[in-house]
Amino acid sequence: MATTASTTTLASVTIEVPIPEAAHRFYTAFGVDTHVRLRASEAHSTGFRSFTLALTVSRPATVDGFLGAAVDAGATVLKPAAKSLWGYGGVVAAPDGTIWKVATSAKKDTGPATREIDEIVLLLGVEDVKASKQFYVGRGLAVARSFGGKYAEFVSGGASPVKLALYKRRGLARDLGVAADGTGSHRIGLGSTAGSFTDPDGFAWEAAPSLTPAPSTASAPS
Repeated sequence: MATTASTTTLASVTIEVPIPEAAHRFYTAFGVDTHVRLRASEAHSTGFRSFTLALTVSRPATVDGFLGAAVDAGATVLKPAAKSLWGYGGVVAAPDGTIWKVATSAKKDTGPATREIDEIVLLLGVEDVKASKQFYVGRGLAVARSFGGKYAEFVSGGASPVKLALYKRRGLARDLGVAADGTGSHRIGLGSTAGSFTDPDGFAWEAAPSLTPAPSTASAPS
């Protein structure tokens, strides 16, 4: 299924953290500080927060570079980088608990490591992919790719550098190497170009103040 027009887009992604200054230092060292916003929050959560942010890069050496930078800055390895049928990748958890996956479809290096990110995907773990997809279509998002009840990806647009996708919650947890159990806040804010709403899995969308992306420092207290 695919459509060509969209009235709603993912305008921003905000990660809620206890100490924005510390989180900003981590995300700067990791190399993704210009792609996400940070906001102070003491919202309680336990276990898997039902989402991950995935970086797609060009080659294995670049995967290793990003994962190494994350670990050096304080991240915890959830799945060491390794080859698989689809390519090469690994998973880490940031000090604030946000899970990041870094992967490439390439299995061999064709050049040196870079700091370039080809694509960032926000994967929401949902109970029913088909139902959640229809909910988002009803909110004005356009489907770019859909694979039955397993996965759905929406057309990116606006100023956010992050693409939105849906994946079965338990399958996503299994892919990340974590238990599927989790309660409390997702600790992520999604900026919408079409006002505020909450999806069937409790992900809260906020009205984005503008489509101009802001570096994460803008949301950290001075």
